[in-house]
Amino acid sequence: MPLFDLLSDYTFQNVVMGASLLGLISGPLGCFAVLRRQSLLGDAISHAALPGICLSFIITGSRDIGGIIVGSLATGSLAALTMLMLTRMSRLKTDAGLGICLSIFFAVGIVLLTYIQNTHNASQGGLEAFLFGQAAATLRSDLWVMGGITLITLLLLAVFWKQAKLVTFDAEYARTLGMPTTAIEATLTTMVALAVVVGLQMVGVILMAAMIVAPAAAARQWSRHLGGMLVIAAAIGIVSGVSGATVSTLSRGLATGPLIVLTATTIVLISLALAPGRGLLWGLAQHYQRKRALRRQQLLYAFYKHPSATPRYYNTLGVRLILYRLRRQGYLTQQSNHETGSQRITRWKLTARGYEEAKKVVATFEATPS
Repeated sequence: MPLFDLLSDYTFQNVVMGASLLGLISGPLGCFAVLRRQSLLGDAISHAALPGICLSFIITGSRDIGGIIVGSLATGSLAALTMLMLTRMSRLKTDAGLGICLSIFFAVGIVLLTYIQNTHNASQGGLEAFLFGQAAATLRSDLWVMGGITLITLLLLAVFWKQAKLVTFDAEYARTLGMPTTAIEATLTTMVALAVVVGLQMVGVILMAAMIVAPAAAARQWSRHLGGMLVIAAAIGIVSGVSGATVSTLSRGLATGPLIVLTATTIVLISLALAPGRGLLWGLAQHYQRKRALRRQQLLYAFYKHPSATPRYYNTLGVRLILYRLRRQGYLTQQSNHETGSQRITRWKLTARGYEEAKKVVATFEATPS
């Protein structure tokens, strides 16, 4: 499909804008869920939204997006607040409370969905699409509703920014300052529920949890500050949404929701591998750098203590590379080569500069307690 035709396509425009709104709201709010160690919160709320979707259909008799959002927000928030109550009033841990709410509310939703399907109501067609999302069915009126929810949620987050940040990182200290920590946590949980209902049309009940966790998990690798993390998470969410929607449009037959989630997952994997200071490859490079530095110090120590010795391990490839590097730095000079059996041994000697450097290394080693 030509680029101009793609950009002017009505359905593509709706899907891209909806996916962008989803990424804009799910990324920042997901950061608070991840930092509060409630990564399953999005999963629990999204699954708990199903009975709200079904109840909205039973009451209104239609799949109007306004009713769907109100119903899913009500049951999703109820599930999240029930989880908070269980963890505050009992010895249950957060993960256990989330698991209980997720399973119970989703089971109720499946029962209600089965009941609706057995009523043979002609309007029920496509209701089950909310399980996995139906991005192509997004209308311009749906975008206005999603945009309004996104704007209200982000404004609410900006108003309570300081309180949300303090409760996220040190709830006990916030409590000693007299802050209503329970109310703030409930507000943050409700905002996550708002992010979930925005994404129901795009990625559905089952996959919405990934859009809460994935952008936040990826952003955590690139930033050590909450503000930067939220901005990066929003950017990752938008890129994931737009990329998934574009690939789905160009490849007929591929669902948009799963492609958005797969794109976000790919970004998470890249972040885990390449993020500076935190990535796996960065850590591996740092490990080998520290290993080379230690071997360098060990060689300088050995030449200082035993200047005339020529251990056989000096002739190994890894050690030879370090020796040649020390020679380039002016710490060593090459004395002579001689044959010992089938091996060729090179003799090395510290220069005046190398002697001073080795002296510092020896002082450091001998000052370090064993």
